[in-house]
Amino acid sequence: MVEGCVRTFTAFEGVRRIADGEAAGVAAAAKHALDRGSHDLVLIFDDATGEQVDFDLRGPLEDVLARLGDESRRRDEEAPPADPPRGPGRPRLGVVAREVTLLPRHWEWLGEQPGGASVALRKLVEEARKANVDRDRVRKAREAAYRFLVAMAGNLAGFEEANRALFAGDREKFAAETESWPADVRDHARALARVAF
Repeated sequence: MVEGCVRTFTAFEGVRRIADGEAAGVAAAAKHALDRGSHDLVLIFDDATGEQVDFDLRGPLEDVLARLGDESRRRDEEAPPADPPRGPGRPRLGVVAREVTLLPRHWEWLGEQPGGASVALRKLVEEARKANVDRDRVRKAREAAYRFLVAMAGNLAGFEEANRALFAGDREKFAAETESWPADVRDHARALARVAF
Protein backbone atom coordinates (compact mmCIF):
# COMPACT_ATOMS: atom_id res chain seq x y z
CA MET A 1 0.00 0.00 0.00
CA VAL A 2 1.59 3.25 -1.14
CA GLU A 3 0.75 6.46 0.71
CA GLY A 4 0.83 9.92 -0.76
CA CYS A 5 -0.98 11.70 -3.55
CA VAL A 6 -0.83 8.80 -6.03
CA ARG A 7 -4.02 6.74 -5.92
CA THR A 8 -3.19 3.11 -5.12
CA PHE A 9 -5.15 -0.13 -5.15
CA THR A 10 -4.87 -3.71 -3.89
CA ALA A 11 -6.21 -6.76 -5.75
CA PHE A 12 -7.19 -10.07 -4.21
CA GLU A 13 -7.83 -13.42 -5.84
CA GLY A 14 -9.93 -15.13 -3.22
CA VAL A 15 -8.04 -14.43 0.02
CA ARG A 16 -4.65 -14.05 -1.67
CA ARG A 17 -3.28 -10.60 -2.45
CA ILE A 18 -2.10 -10.66 -6.07
CA ALA A 19 -1.09 -7.02 -6.58
CA ASP A 20 -0.89 -3.60 -5.01
CA GLY A 21 0.13 -0.23 -6.34
CA GLU A 22 -1.05 2.03 -9.13
CA ALA A 23 -4.09 1.21 -11.25
CA ALA A 24 -2.29 -0.17 -14.32
CA GLY A 25 -0.27 -2.80 -12.47
CA VAL A 26 -3.19 -3.88 -10.30
CA ALA A 27 -5.54 -4.09 -13.30
CA ALA A 28 -2.98 -6.16 -15.23
CA ALA A 29 -2.67 -8.65 -12.35
CA ALA A 30 -6.45 -8.91 -11.98
CA LYS A 31 -6.85 -9.37 -15.73
CA HIS A 32 -4.20 -12.12 -15.72
CA ALA A 33 -6.02 -13.95 -12.90
CA LEU A 34 -9.31 -13.80 -14.79
CA ASP A 35 -7.71 -14.84 -18.10
CA ARG A 36 -6.17 -17.94 -16.59
CA GLY A 37 -9.64 -19.00 -15.44
CA SER A 38 -9.38 -18.41 -11.71
CA HIS A 39 -12.21 -20.00 -9.79
CA ASP A 40 -11.78 -17.47 -6.98
CA LEU A 41 -13.42 -14.09 -6.93
CA VAL A 42 -11.06 -11.29 -8.02
CA LEU A 43 -11.68 -8.06 -6.11
CA ILE A 44 -9.89 -4.71 -6.25
CA PHE A 45 -9.89 -2.17 -3.41
CA ASP A 46 -9.00 1.51 -3.25
CA ASP A 47 -6.31 1.78 -0.56
CA ALA A 48 -7.41 5.25 0.57
CA THR A 49 -11.08 4.42 1.13
CA GLY A 50 -11.20 0.63 1.47
CA GLU A 51 -13.97 0.62 -1.14
CA GLN A 52 -14.22 -2.09 -3.75
CA VAL A 53 -13.65 -0.66 -7.23
CA ASP A 54 -14.56 -2.07 -10.61
CA PHE A 55 -12.05 -1.82 -13.41
CA ASP A 56 -13.36 -2.73 -16.84
CA LEU A 57 -11.23 -5.83 -17.52
CA ARG A 58 -12.92 -6.89 -20.77
CA GLY A 59 -10.87 -7.50 -23.88
CA PRO A 60 -7.09 -7.54 -24.36
CA LEU A 61 -4.84 -6.02 -21.70
CA GLU A 62 -4.00 -3.12 -24.03
CA ASP A 63 -7.70 -2.16 -24.14
CA VAL A 64 -7.98 -2.43 -20.34
CA LEU A 65 -4.98 -0.12 -19.85
CA ALA A 66 -6.24 2.30 -22.50
CA ARG A 67 -9.59 2.57 -20.69
CA LEU A 68 -7.78 3.25 -17.41
CA GLY A 69 -5.78 5.98 -19.12
CA ASP A 70 -8.95 7.46 -20.61
CA GLU A 71 -10.57 7.51 -17.17
CA SER A 72 -7.53 9.20 -15.65
CA ARG A 73 -7.48 11.84 -18.40
CA ARG A 74 -11.21 12.42 -17.94
CA ARG A 75 -10.68 13.05 -14.20
CA ASP A 76 -7.86 15.48 -15.02
CA GLU A 77 -10.03 17.30 -17.55
CA GLU A 78 -12.87 17.60 -15.04
CA ALA A 79 -10.54 19.18 -12.50
CA PRO A 80 -10.83 22.93 -12.38
CA PRO A 81 -8.17 24.68 -14.47
CA ALA A 82 -5.29 26.36 -12.72
CA ASP A 83 -5.91 30.07 -12.35
CA PRO A 84 -3.50 32.44 -14.05
CA PRO A 85 -1.50 34.72 -11.73
CA ARG A 86 -3.60 37.62 -10.54
CA GLY A 87 -2.68 41.18 -9.89
CA PRO A 88 -3.62 43.30 -6.91
CA GLY A 89 -7.17 43.19 -5.64
CA ARG A 90 -9.48 40.69 -4.03
CA PRO A 91 -8.31 37.08 -4.47
CA ARG A 92 -10.47 34.54 -6.26
CA LEU A 93 -11.62 32.14 -3.57
CA GLY A 94 -13.35 29.51 -5.69
CA VAL A 95 -16.50 30.04 -3.64
CA VAL A 96 -19.35 27.59 -4.14
CA ALA A 97 -22.85 28.71 -3.14
CA ARG A 98 -24.93 26.14 -1.24
CA GLU A 99 -27.84 26.31 1.13
CA VAL A 100 -27.15 26.45 4.86
CA THR A 101 -29.97 26.07 7.36
CA LEU A 102 -29.45 27.69 10.76
CA LEU A 103 -31.59 28.88 13.62
CA PRO A 104 -32.44 32.61 13.76
CA ARG A 105 -30.04 33.18 16.69
CA HIS A 106 -27.22 31.66 14.61
CA TRP A 107 -27.96 33.98 11.68
CA GLU A 108 -28.11 36.92 14.07
CA TRP A 109 -24.71 36.09 15.55
CA LEU A 110 -23.17 35.53 12.10
CA GLY A 111 -24.56 38.83 10.87
CA GLU A 112 -22.84 40.66 13.73
CA GLN A 113 -19.40 39.26 12.86
CA PRO A 114 -16.82 41.35 10.99
CA GLY A 115 -17.15 40.59 7.27
CA GLY A 116 -20.60 39.07 7.68
CA ALA A 117 -21.89 35.52 7.71
CA SER A 118 -19.77 34.13 4.88
CA VAL A 119 -16.47 35.29 6.36
CA ALA A 120 -17.43 34.06 9.82
CA LEU A 121 -18.50 30.65 8.49
CA ARG A 122 -15.28 30.24 6.50
CA LYS A 123 -13.22 31.07 9.60
CA LEU A 124 -15.21 28.61 11.73
CA VAL A 125 -14.81 25.84 9.16
CA GLU A 126 -11.05 26.43 8.85
CA GLU A 127 -10.63 26.39 12.63
CA ALA A 128 -12.63 23.16 12.90
CA ARG A 129 -10.62 21.55 10.08
CA LYS A 130 -7.34 22.38 11.81
CA ALA A 131 -8.59 21.30 15.23
CA ASN A 132 -9.96 17.97 13.94
CA VAL A 133 -7.26 16.87 11.48
CA ASP A 134 -6.11 13.95 13.64
CA ARG A 135 -9.63 12.87 14.49
CA ASP A 136 -10.57 12.99 10.78
CA ARG A 137 -7.55 10.83 9.84
CA VAL A 138 -8.57 8.25 12.46
CA ARG A 139 -12.19 8.27 11.26
CA LYS A 140 -11.20 7.84 7.61
CA ALA A 141 -8.82 4.98 8.45
CA ARG A 142 -11.50 3.28 10.55
CA GLU A 143 -14.05 3.61 7.73
CA ALA A 144 -11.59 2.29 5.13
CA ALA A 145 -10.72 -0.72 7.27
CA TYR A 146 -14.40 -1.39 7.95
CA ARG A 147 -15.31 -1.36 4.24
CA PHE A 148 -12.52 -3.81 3.48
CA LEU A 149 -13.48 -6.06 6.42
CA VAL A 150 -17.10 -6.24 5.31
CA ALA A 151 -16.10 -7.28 1.79
CA MET A 152 -13.27 -9.68 2.61
CA ALA A 153 -13.73 -10.91 6.17
CA GLY A 154 -17.47 -10.94 6.74
CA ASN A 155 -17.55 -14.74 6.95
CA LEU A 156 -14.33 -15.18 8.94
CA ALA A 157 -14.21 -16.13 12.61
CA GLY A 158 -13.83 -13.08 14.81
CA PHE A 159 -15.27 -10.65 12.26
CA GLU A 160 -17.79 -9.06 14.66
CA GLU A 161 -15.27 -8.86 17.49
CA ALA A 162 -12.63 -7.37 15.17
CA ASN A 163 -15.10 -4.67 14.11
CA ARG A 164 -15.95 -3.86 17.70
CA ALA A 165 -12.25 -3.58 18.50
CA LEU A 166 -11.69 -1.39 15.44
CA PHE A 167 -14.38 1.09 16.47
CA ALA A 168 -13.31 0.95 20.13
CA GLY A 169 -9.73 1.78 19.17
CA ASP A 170 -8.44 -1.45 20.76
CA ARG A 171 -5.37 -2.41 18.71
CA GLU A 172 -4.50 -5.51 20.77
CA LYS A 173 -8.01 -6.96 20.55
CA PHE A 174 -8.14 -6.23 16.81
CA ALA A 175 -4.80 -8.01 16.33
CA ALA A 176 -5.96 -10.99 18.40
CA GLU A 177 -9.27 -11.34 16.54
CA THR A 178 -7.62 -11.15 13.10
CA GLU A 179 -4.68 -13.44 13.89
CA SER A 180 -6.31 -16.62 12.51
CA TRP A 181 -7.40 -14.96 9.25
CA PRO A 182 -5.69 -15.70 5.93
CA ALA A 183 -2.38 -13.82 6.04
CA ASP A 184 -2.99 -11.44 3.14
CA VAL A 185 -6.47 -10.44 4.34
CA ARG A 186 -5.22 -10.04 7.91
CA ASP A 187 -2.19 -7.97 6.90
CA HIS A 188 -4.13 -5.66 4.60
CA ALA A 189 -6.86 -5.13 7.22
CA ARG A 190 -4.21 -4.26 9.80
CA ALA A 191 -2.46 -1.89 7.38
CA LEU A 192 -5.72 -0.07 6.63
CA ALA A 193 -6.57 0.11 10.36
CA ARG A 194 -3.12 1.23 11.52
CA VAL A 195 -4.00 4.94 11.71
CA ALA A 196 -7.33 4.12 13.40
CA PHE A 197 -5.53 3.14 16.59
